[in-house]
Amino acid sequence: MKQMNIKKGDTVIVLSGKNKGKTGKVLTALPKKEAVIVEGVNFATRHVRPRRQGDQGGILKQEAPLRVCKVMRVCPKCDKPTRVKHTLLANGEKVRVCMNCGETI
Repeated sequence: MKQMNIKKGDTVIVLSGKNKGKTGKVLTALPKKEAVIVEGVNFATRHVRPRRQGDQGGILKQEAPLRVCKVMRVCPKCDKPTRVKHTLLANGEKVRVCMNCGETI
């Protein structure tokens, strides 16, 4: 299991695949699978049977996981896709920093 630089709540852009260029917010980070689930990106169709009497069955569309290597963090200040650098502040706090503009994320 590798450490992921992308966390829940980050805004990311998709770099490759059928959803290339789409942006969205990370709903779930899955570090063991090295994947993320992004809001509004990579929909999968799922057929659901009604479990109890009165339940509605049908075809659902929901977000499927994407590999972390296919997405890149978008800096909230400069609004560009960027890599993330980790630095220590004077008080000992570890923060993520944008490689383009140097702003803390």
